[in-house]
Amino acid sequence: MLVLVLGAVLVSGRAEDDGDDEECPPRTVVSWAPEPRLTSAFARYGDDDARTDDWTGGDGTHSVRLPDGRLLWLFSDTFLGRVHRPPNPAGEAYAWRDGSAPLVRNSAVVMRDGRPESTLPAPLFPDPAPGSWRWPVAARVEPRSPGASEQVLRVLLWVRRHGAPPWIYGEPLATEVATLTLPALRLESVTTVLDQRRVGDLSRRVLFGTTLVEEDGWTYVFGGDDGRPASRAASHAHVARVPEGGLADPAAWEYWDGSGWRSRARPAPVLGDGRRTGVGSAFTVTRDDGTYVLFTMAAGAEGLATVTAYWACSPAGPWHGPAGAFTPALPAAGTAAYNPQAHPELSRGGRLVLSLDVNWLETSAAAAMLSRNVSLYRPRFVTVRLGPPR
Repeated sequence: MLVLVLGAVLVSGRAEDDGDDEECPPRTVVSWAPEPRLTSAFARYGDDDARTDDWTGGDGTHSVRLPDGRLLWLFSDTFLGRVHRPPNPAGEAYAWRDGSAPLVRNSAVVMRDGRPESTLPAPLFPDPAPGSWRWPVAARVEPRSPGASEQVLRVLLWVRRHGAPPWIYGEPLATEVATLTLPALRLESVTTVLDQRRVGDLSRRVLFGTTLVEEDGWTYVFGGDDGRPASRAASHAHVARVPEGGLADPAAWEYWDGSGWRSRARPAPVLGDGRRTGVGSAFTVTRDDGTYVLFTMAAGAEGLATVTAYWACSPAGPWHGPAGAFTPALPAAGTAAYNPQAHPELSRGGRLVLSLDVNWLETSAAAAMLSRNVSLYRPRFVTVRLGPPR
């Protein structure tokens, strides 16, 4: 499962200079609050025992607004099937699922008017080969090609395959881009944009698409490596850029190599020194008042539950922080949070909506616990207000 908890707790950092001489205002989290409406919407949808083959829980939460107003939610590992009303077989007051309930590597849920209404046939993105799979990450609607009038949906995909420890969440293989037709959301093609299989050191393989930011005709695509779990190294953030309409064209991608944007370049880290600063394997970036703000899990053991932020005036940095840490409530002892993701299309009134994935911390018991209490393996939402550091 996409339990990137380990990547979260490996992040470490100390505050850097405050960057007062930068050309954009420093930003950090000045307040936060739970967002129960969205959290409850997915809970009600997942608990509907009239549904027999729909989403009942998942992680890897990303969203994209479609031209007709619908909101498409993309998930990585996903439970399908029927949820049973409490009590569970242990006599506890939890909704539960059978241990034989289907688990697929990805899914997509359509939301209309703030309510999830249907699950697309899952998995939406088939496995590329036996023993490997695709996890969807960020997505955007863009022209089919630069300047074209027809719009399509592009979805970034991470390709992984089963690996030996410490790569228990899969060896990173490649970044792909899927093209889906609109409004039907029919999968049309999948293109590899960055193949990493020739990079011998698995800790140096970079997968792009954990988050996208659009600015001045460019789509900035952020990604990261997995660090080296056995050595407790932090993960590094990287960034690429693609002209609007070019996400599915490998030749259109340019990577920050440490001094400029280059095609076919070896991406250079923009954040993370392997010791003091860095990111979890999944993180998110948004813009506020001209400033780029990055959210990731915090340092050390706090990274099991605490989110922190960095800021920069450019996607390539320099990035300042971490600062503005906050710790939303977890649903139960033994759970952990990971993969903070921004949802600007749901944000309003100066508050940004973030989701956090939740999972059982002890991987050997995770499957049983997530079926015993289905509410655990679902996104939780918060709103944050950004402002100058105090």
